Amino acid sequence: MSFWDDALHRAVAEVILAGALAGLVGVHVVLRRLSFFTMALTHATFPGVVVAALLGLDLLLGGMVTGVAVVLGVAALSRRTGRNATAATGVLLSAGFALGAGLVALRSGFSRDLSSYLVGSILTVTTRDLLITCGTLLVVGSVLAVCARPLLFTGFDPSGARAAGYAVGAWTLLLLLLIEVVVVTLVPAVGTILAVALIVAPAAAARLWSARLPVVTALAVGLAIASGLAGLYASARWNLAAGASIALAATGTLLVSALLRSAHR
Repeated sequence: MSFWDDALHRAVAEVILAGALAGLVGVHVVLRRLSFFTMALTHATFPGVVVAALLGLDLLLGGMVTGVAVVLGVAALSRRTGRNATAATGVLLSAGFALGAGLVALRSGFSRDLSSYLVGSILTVTTRDLLITCGTLLVVGSVLAVCARPLLFTGFDPSGARAAGYAVGAWTLLLLLLIEVVVVTLVPAVGTILAVALIVAPAAAARLWSARLPVVTALAVGLAIASGLAGLYASARWNLAAGASIALAATGTLLVSALLRSAHR
């Protein structure tokens, strides 16, 4: 019984930390309209996880290496005139997942071991996972707080920021790398595929209620944490997959917010 109690306590702590992390970066994803890129990134991270498992390396490290490579590739394409970065990102979305699925087939019994990295397995998170999420939250939160002004300026008015002396490409790359770090950190909670829901949906819902960044950020964090806790409760109450329940709860916050805003207009 104590095992389940400890597992549940770790799951609740992970949900709270992961929700806060997703809400913080999700605001910038929504404001910069990077939802599609984030979805592609979650898919492109999967083959790195598979390769790491095949080689006996840390799975999160493998996902991080692949994700960083994708970020650098997309950033390089977006800086070249005549290149459609959105099209390249779309190709990465399907190609990354297809590559991961193909690698899974190389080893029998492998898919079962990796299923939790697709949709999460929050009831099996370890103390190490909690420490990683906590450390990532502190680092990402600090970077976003210190760099809030240039990130917003370069996102809303790239031409004006460039004229003011800001290195727009460098700031964009920094944000993309932060998104990748968050995606990989969320793997134990919701997996690579469902992470985009927890990042985007609460932030998009918060954006419907306010245009002020501090208010939107606070609402996004609160809604993401609430979505995680609601999904975890639904999982325990009705024996549902935790990652899917959390993703559906996050999506529900966006739907409810949209309906309420429409009713008040």
